[in-house]
Amino acid sequence: MSKVIVNVAELRSKSGNEAVNDLRDFLKEKLQADIDVSGDELALSFDEEKGKVLSRSYLRMLLRKFLHKTELKEDFRVIAGKESSLVIKEKKVFEVEE
Repeated sequence: MSKVIVNVAELRSKSGNEAVNDLRDFLKEKLQADIDVSGDELALSFDEEKGKVLSRSYLRMLLRKFLHKTELKEDFRVIAGKESSLVIKEKKVFEVEE
């Protein structure tokens, strides 16, 4: 069984538990996988024997699609974490002083 971790700490701190629950439901609908929410991580489990394989690039695309759908694309981005993990990170805002 393969496992992929998505770190949602910054999403939870800025947008609340509702955004994390919406993300879990969105991924469950798209992937039909076992998704466990524990602390600041979503753990997606796939049974390789049944032929279900998930690439990081496809999961990243789904996460970006979720951010676009929920109008959080301007505030957050998806970056690669340690092996077999992704992170939803808040975008830094730069202001120019005159």
